[in-house]
Amino acid sequence: MYFFKNLFCFLDHHQSYIDHNMTSNVFPSRYMSSSEEIPLQIHGWLRIHKNGRCERLVGNDIIPPGMDPLTGVQSKDIIISPNVSIRLYIPKSANKNRKLPTLIYYHGGGFVTECAGSSTYHPTLNLISSETNMVAISVNYRLAPEHLIPIAYEDAWEAMKWVAIHLKGNGHESWLNDYADLHNVYLCGDSVGANIAHNMAIRVGLELDPCKVVKLEGLILLHPFFGGKEPIGSEFNKHQQNKAFVDHLWMLANPVGVDGLDDPLFNPSRNPNISSLGCSKILVCVGEKDGLRDRGLNYKKIVEKSGWKGVVKVFESKGAGHVFFLHNRSCKNASILRKNICSFVNVIRSKS
Repeated sequence: MYFFKNLFCFLDHHQSYIDHNMTSNVFPSRYMSSSEEIPLQIHGWLRIHKNGRCERLVGNDIIPPGMDPLTGVQSKDIIISPNVSIRLYIPKSANKNRKLPTLIYYHGGGFVTECAGSSTYHPTLNLISSETNMVAISVNYRLAPEHLIPIAYEDAWEAMKWVAIHLKGNGHESWLNDYADLHNVYLCGDSVGANIAHNMAIRVGLELDPCKVVKLEGLILLHPFFGGKEPIGSEFNKHQQNKAFVDHLWMLANPVGVDGLDDPLFNPSRNPNISSLGCSKILVCVGEKDGLRDRGLNYKKIVEKSGWKGVVKVFESKGAGHVFFLHNRSCKNASILRKNICSFVNVIRSKS
């Protein structure tokens, strides 16, 4: 019943949006369409049928965990609760005599698709864990529209708290107890996962009990999914269609949000707690041809003006589009991006 209540809420909202903003049943973005049988289709991603069935077109091809022959990274899946699970990675160099920095990663997919074990994310996390020589924790959170925002953020926070119970080396998971330095943790994510990572960093900073959270050193935002009611930069012209898509995607996942496109979870400039980011440094990665590029660059300005006492660095991949590094992992730009992540976390790469 809860799923259908959410779904009908979503469909009602989007039908209202269509009625007031569209003609000829065409969405304001070319990435979406609507018909009588399929009230919403995100091309190549998701179909929501009239009977309420959600058909996801990506993120379904799961790669089993285990030893990766390319990198030597080992991985396994862990169920944290009935709603949240993670995929845990340890690099080839891991040994119990020297704990490694830890990366908590949130996948993208517009809040509506993808998972930690998909063919998009599993090979990427193997590479990141190997090249940075870090323990990596890739989080599965529940997806919209079955589970509307703030569910994704609550699931992400639940995973954070579960990791924190291993701070003293006596938690439930032996790999974290033996190999993970939870006093040297980085949050990372791509697209909506970067949005989640940003909001988790704020929650870490607001947490009054240090025993309940990991020691957060830095935040890595890969092509972050931010927005707002008013367009900025290229959203006025060449990326107008992209903004329409991003806006609609946010409203799909959060149709009943009080502030709509200016929700503080989506528009960092509206978040009164942004100066509470619980880390000392941030790396924002953008793609030159990404429709979200200007939002990433603007994020740096917002954070610096907030009074936050850390350092924000920006790295731009020339000629690259949105999350290119997930789909072309062997290209020069993807390798350079991962090297920048490695440099940012100040980890000496394993020579083994």
